[in-house]
Amino acid sequence: MTGPVGVGIGWRPEIAGFVAGLPGLRFVEVIAESVPTAGPLPAGLTTLRERGVAVVPHGVRLSLGGTEPVDPARVAHLAAVADLTGAALVSEHIAFVRAGGLEAGHLLPLPRSREAVTVVCANVTRAQAELPVPIALEPIAALFDWPDDEMDEAAFLTEILDRTGAHLLLDIANVYANARNRGTDPLDLLDRLPLERVAYVHVAGGTERGDYYHDTHTSPVPRPVLDLVGELCARHRPPALLLERDGNYPPAAALRAELDALATVGGLPVVT
Repeated sequence: MTGPVGVGIGWRPEIAGFVAGLPGLRFVEVIAESVPTAGPLPAGLTTLRERGVAVVPHGVRLSLGGTEPVDPARVAHLAAVADLTGAALVSEHIAFVRAGGLEAGHLLPLPRSREAVTVVCANVTRAQAELPVPIALEPIAALFDWPDDEMDEAAFLTEILDRTGAHLLLDIANVYANARNRGTDPLDLLDRLPLERVAYVHVAGGTERGDYYHDTHTSPVPRPVLDLVGELCARHRPPALLLERDGNYPPAAALRAELDALATVGGLPVVT
């Protein structure tokens, strides 16, 4: 399997100092669109690279599920960031973010239809032709399902992975959120996904609002999500677990405790 190993954390400028101080860190993920390709890497990332910490560029704007062909300029940017960071893997979402010239500003779910599978696979294939490294695809958290779904989530994702040869970036918090909001059992999905295709795993905390659980990445990882990581590892241990935090940053001790909890439940070396 190509890709990161161990416990990692999403690199964000707000916590760059904390990340730099993690002695056992093996990898970080950076939002690809936040990295300019015209100049040097942000100093914090350069320092990590010099330490041998792997960097995974994570795209959020390719719109692989959009009906329009993926924008070559956006793919070129992701490819350039992969080169700049010396990445062995990049990742993106199974979602769309624009249509008809309008930008949603958010990752939107696709209908789980055979037509959508064809659209996603065509765009992934276009991207793969220009990327210097393999890509991992991440299913998103969705607050609703389209009425014209033809497949369940496991069948939809497996067919996309089989037809493209892409790896899976499994967001275990998304698995929890979708099951919680749909009233389904998250273990049913884990039992049917091709877990041997998982390149790495996102883990994050969210918030309850009304009757829904929102995957906000701004709260501590809740116990049920950690338990789900344990269930995943019991079925097939992924090579890497990554803590995502995108706001409401806690004190360093709290982040260290979350990273330690991931290492413990995943049976991976402590990085703090």
